[in-house]
Amino acid sequence: MNEFQFELSPFAQYLSTKMAYWFHRNPLKATAPVTFELSGVSTNEATRKVFSDLRQHRNKLLELLTDPNHDKVTLEKTSNDYFSLLIGLVKPFEESEPENKLRNAVKFKWTNTLLGGTPIEKQDAVYEMASMAINLALWYTKHSAKFAAKDEVDMEEAKEVHKCLRTAAGIFNYVKNDLVPKLTDNSENAADTDSRILDAYINQCTAEAQEVTLARAIELKHSASLIAALANETGQLFRRADDALASLDAKVVGKWRKYFQLKSDFYVAHAHCYNAEGLLAQDKCGEAIRGLQEGISSYDKSAVTCKDYAAAKGPGTQAKPLNHIFFRRLGPVMKRTLDKCERENGLIYHQKVAYDPPILELKATYGLVSPEDYKPPELSPLWSVEVYKKMDAKMVPKPGPQLPGEKEKEKEEKPKDLPPVKEKEFPMSDKDPKNNSGCVVS
Repeated sequence: MNEFQFELSPFAQYLSTKMAYWFHRNPLKATAPVTFELSGVSTNEATRKVFSDLRQHRNKLLELLTDPNHDKVTLEKTSNDYFSLLIGLVKPFEESEPENKLRNAVKFKWTNTLLGGTPIEKQDAVYEMASMAINLALWYTKHSAKFAAKDEVDMEEAKEVHKCLRTAAGIFNYVKNDLVPKLTDNSENAADTDSRILDAYINQCTAEAQEVTLARAIELKHSASLIAALANETGQLFRRADDALASLDAKVVGKWRKYFQLKSDFYVAHAHCYNAEGLLAQDKCGEAIRGLQEGISSYDKSAVTCKDYAAAKGPGTQAKPLNHIFFRRLGPVMKRTLDKCERENGLIYHQKVAYDPPILELKATYGLVSPEDYKPPELSPLWSVEVYKKMDAKMVPKPGPQLPGEKEKEKEEKPKDLPPVKEKEFPMSDKDPKNNSGCVVS
């Protein structure tokens, strides 16, 4: 083993599960209460039971979503209870009907995570399912970030973070591919059902889950080439999340994009550093030096973006990432290592330092993360063809204005803003971990 590998090994002490765990989180979507009181539609006790349970499960789920400390099993059961009933308003019961006769029976109002308190109102159960699913996915991201807020993160907690982020990515993927195409009137422009917003969430969750994989690879002392490849892939995932938002208004998505940019540059810096370690193992000191220089350049760029993020206005986490342990300990180590390599090159190797940095043509052979497929629950046993037939579709309220003059009145009245969801906060720790890595992942 080349002596320089021992000098570079501190990188493994500073990119760790704890270091990487700093996350930006957007607020939950707010919604207006729904009573599911459809006089005339429900005609007997069985049909009334469906709507009564829909109301109860919806209210319970909305309450649980505000607190990321709840157990994952509890959220999964409650969301399945609600979705299994809601599917009865979406899924056609008979082959002869093009769509469920009750799909437009109930009016729902939801805000969007980036657009403030003005809600979008739709009389569409598919819109309700998409909106609630997005909130559920956001809860999984906040549940994972709750563990990151701790001073120390152990192996089981790291696994929970990884699992929750893949689950969230899968739910966002389900909304994008299965629900959004069914919406008859889908507004773009940074609404949560905008494909660009969903792509950003999918890439963000996948990249953050891969941060855990990367930290584990470092803790288990995998090869420098694998770690470099994983770091590069992680940086590219954050870059794709940023690219997804590029065509949207900077006033709306600017702060979120800064998060993606600082994380992307941060992991590209690590990719260059571990790639340099691999080059040193081959006695390519000149190339390693140039790689370290490029890594420091990416790190410095990320530091500037950290400051921009802290100063940016917009929804989401309020923090100064430059002060967090995931970021602030790496730079000095990289600079000291580069100084050491340059001295040794002058004394031993005498190799020319290239003008262009090494190209990161790295593809991880394993360890890459993908969203976990989300499958909605089966239809609730409270639903049956008989219960469905007992629902009187003729009594379903028609969407939109019903009487002369209502259309003009509707245009004059702007929808009232909904108050933001009161969420339980989890401030991120910026304390140094008690050990080198800040976690026990083994």
